[in-house]
Amino acid sequence: MNRSRTLIWSAIALSILVLLLAACAPQAETVGEAEPAAEEEAAAAPTEAPAEESDDMAMEPIKIGGLAPLSAPGAVVGGEAMRTAMMIAADELNAKGGVLGRPVELIVVDTEGLPERGTAVMERLINQDGVVGVGGGYHSSVCVAAKEVAHDNGTPVVFAEPWNDTVTSVMYDEIFRIAPLVSEVSLVDVKFIKSLRDDSGMELEKLVILTENTDYGIPAAEETQRLLEEEGIDTVTFSVDIGTQDFAGIIERVKAEDPDMIVTLATGEASYNFTQQAADAGIGPQDVPTMCNQVSLVSDAFWENVPDGNYCFIRRVGLPRQLYNETAIALEAEYMERTGKDDIESYAIASYDSIILIAAAIEIAGSTDPAAMITALENINHEGALGPITFPINRDNTPEQAGVDPKWWHQFPDPAITIVQYQEAGQMATETTVVFPATYQTGDPVIVGQE
Repeated sequence: MNRSRTLIWSAIALSILVLLLAACAPQAETVGEAEPAAEEEAAAAPTEAPAEESDDMAMEPIKIGGLAPLSAPGAVVGGEAMRTAMMIAADELNAKGGVLGRPVELIVVDTEGLPERGTAVMERLINQDGVVGVGGGYHSSVCVAAKEVAHDNGTPVVFAEPWNDTVTSVMYDEIFRIAPLVSEVSLVDVKFIKSLRDDSGMELEKLVILTENTDYGIPAAEETQRLLEEEGIDTVTFSVDIGTQDFAGIIERVKAEDPDMIVTLATGEASYNFTQQAADAGIGPQDVPTMCNQVSLVSDAFWENVPDGNYCFIRRVGLPRQLYNETAIALEAEYMERTGKDDIESYAIASYDSIILIAAAIEIAGSTDPAAMITALENINHEGALGPITFPINRDNTPEQAGVDPKWWHQFPDPAITIVQYQEAGQMATETTVVFPATYQTGDPVIVGQE
């Protein structure tokens, strides 16, 4: 009994000694989960980071994402042009000290021209790479899909090139666009085609449209066909999958229609394939008046792939070169230096502006908070390479209030659209003749195959 009593008293004495030592020791920082109440209180109360931590954060890069088709079946020529232009934008920003005193890190991802890929890379940019905004974007199908990810995550996006009306007509706070609307482009196309018939005396009773099965190609063909038929022009549409290389079967069907004009709405390298294969079959641009895709303005690639492409009509988005502002002139010079090209494509100009706009929104907002950036973009008046860029239809001036269609939501309203024509084999894009509209016209159209 005495031994047991001694052990008990020894244990008690040891416990008291431990408690006394703990009370006298300096207190350590708590590590681990906080009590719920304390955690809520800490979240509610603003805290100031130590000076050295703030300095570290100030040097962390601001990450901006870019979308571009850099491999097949996407329009690789267009994607490479967009990537170069976005890189120029990031380099310029960093040369001027970055954004909010922090360097800009541009992360360009390959969409491959595929919607499912667009969804995946947008998820990666936002949730893995930690970008605060996204620019670029070429194919409508990709951007229609990718915009849902941006919307779900509250991340602002300035799309450079997708034309599908629904990109903006869904009226998401996060989505802005500086490319034209497909419905507006189709209207310009039809006005031009009508001018060929009415002003140039071109025989035009039947027209064939070659389009792609995408969120650009399908609505573009439908709207163009609707408007042409209102003008009394019979129209037949053939559609192909994106990235198609062999058009032999389609070309035989086109020949059977005996069209007076062909309009090509297939994008990227597929348009090169169709145009040259049609020329080989006797219904190319030197045989039948043909509107070619805008990548035909990449002169070197066009003439290499379409040696029989003379007399193509080509839609060009953006102001004619003679109306470039100082920003566009400087951008073109740097772009030509980096690429060896003799011109800069409209989608490259828009891609450059998309990155600069995101940076400008951050500066105006004074932070990378997405809500503040969105407000800044809605109120921005930026002199870009495309000219003065604004988004007049927004939360303060809704489509309903302005009396316009929802497609104008967060839409740059003034992208110039012209029709140019190669009139000499091997001609550079900068030397093409502007044949429409009259405001910018530099020469008359050459109409082939007309007696």
